[in-house]
Amino acid sequence: MSKKNYRSIESALIHGGIYGDETTGAVNVPIYQTSTYEQQGIGQNKGWEYSRTGNPTRAALEALIAELEGGTNGFAFASGMAALTAVISLFKSGDRIIISSNVYGGTFRVLDKIFKNFGISYSIEDTTNLDELDKKILPDVKAILVESPANPLLTVTDLKGVADIAKKHGILSIVDNTFMTPYLQRPIESGIDIVVHSATKYLGGHSDLVAGLAVVHDKELADRLAFIQNATGGVLGPFDSFLLIRGIKTLGVRLDRHTNNALKIARWLEKNSAVKKVYYPGLDSAQGYEINKRQAKNGGAMISFELKEEYDYKKFFSSLGLIALAESLGGVESLACHPASMTHASIPREIREKVGITDGLIRLSIGIENADDLIADLQQAIGAAK
Repeated sequence: MSKKNYRSIESALIHGGIYGDETTGAVNVPIYQTSTYEQQGIGQNKGWEYSRTGNPTRAALEALIAELEGGTNGFAFASGMAALTAVISLFKSGDRIIISSNVYGGTFRVLDKIFKNFGISYSIEDTTNLDELDKKILPDVKAILVESPANPLLTVTDLKGVADIAKKHGILSIVDNTFMTPYLQRPIESGIDIVVHSATKYLGGHSDLVAGLAVVHDKELADRLAFIQNATGGVLGPFDSFLLIRGIKTLGVRLDRHTNNALKIARWLEKNSAVKKVYYPGLDSAQGYEINKRQAKNGGAMISFELKEEYDYKKFFSSLGLIALAESLGGVESLACHPASMTHASIPREIREKVGITDGLIRLSIGIENADDLIADLQQAIGAAK
C-alpha cells in the first residue's frame, strides 16, 4: 500500500516494513490471532504453516525493525533475553564471547549461569579501550558483545572500532541497542553484525508489553538465526507484535521529548551540590562524549548518578513521588532504579564494585513528563535524603 517514497527515519517508523493490509485497505497490519493455517494440499500453502515458524503480524514487525536498523532481516522474540539467548545460540562449546565491563545484569546471568553449562564462556573487558581489546582476541574468542551507552554507567564504546576489530579477527560483533534504538543510533551502519533490543523498553514505550528483537546484516546470519528462532520457539505473539508496531510509530516524537528532558535534568544534576558524579553521555564532560556524538543522535534518556556521602540513597528512593521506583526503563513515565539490588543484582558484588556499580548508584529512566516537575521531585527527594 505505502509507496515508500520517504527518506527519513521519522517516516520509516510509520510506513516502514509491511505497511497496512492489502486485502481491506486497513492502515494497520491486522492481528492474525491464529496458530495454524489451512493448506490447499500436501506441501501447498499461502506462505504460512504454523505461527511459531511465521505469523503475518510478527512478519510485519520483523520487516519494520530490519528496515529501521538497516539490516537484511529482523526477528521478534518473547523478550529481550529470548532474543539474546537466540543470538548466543549461534555459538558452540569452546567458544568465548567478550562482553563490556558494565552490561545489563541479565546478559551476565545468562552467560554465567546458563551458557557456561554448555561450554560457551565469556570474559569481561573494557571495550572502550580498543587497543587493549584487540589484544584480547585469542583463538577461542568468537564474538564481541557490547552496549553503548552501557547499562548502568552509560560508558560509550566506539562501535566502528569494535566492528573493525571483529572483522580483522573474523569474529562477530553484537550490539545491544536498547538504550538508543535505531532512532538515535544504527550500529549496522558502523559495521556491526548483529543488533539486539529489549523492545519492552523504548520501542514499545508504554510499559505494557515484553518483547525482544534482533537484526542481522547478511543472509547467512539470517538463515542461521531463523533456524534457531523456529527450533527453540521463543517467538513474540501476534497481539504483542501489533502493540510493538503501534509503539514504534510514535518512537520519534517520544524520544525527542525523552532526550530533551534528560539533557535538562543531567545538566541540573551536574550543577547540584549534593551530587558527587553524573553519568550521561550527552554532557560534554562525559566519558566518550565525542564518540557518542559521532555515532548517535544525542545522549539518550538514561542518566545515572551518585549522591555525596552525607546523603542516604535509600531515603532518596523512598522520598520520590512523581518518579516511580521500578525495574525496566523506556516507558513514558519516569522510573528510578537501584542497579546494585535490582537490574544488576545477579552480578557478584566484587565485579560490580570493580567496574563502578556501587551501592550508591542511582539510575533514572527519564520519561516525557514536564521536566520541571521531574526536577522538583528529584530536588525534594535529595533534600529528604540528607
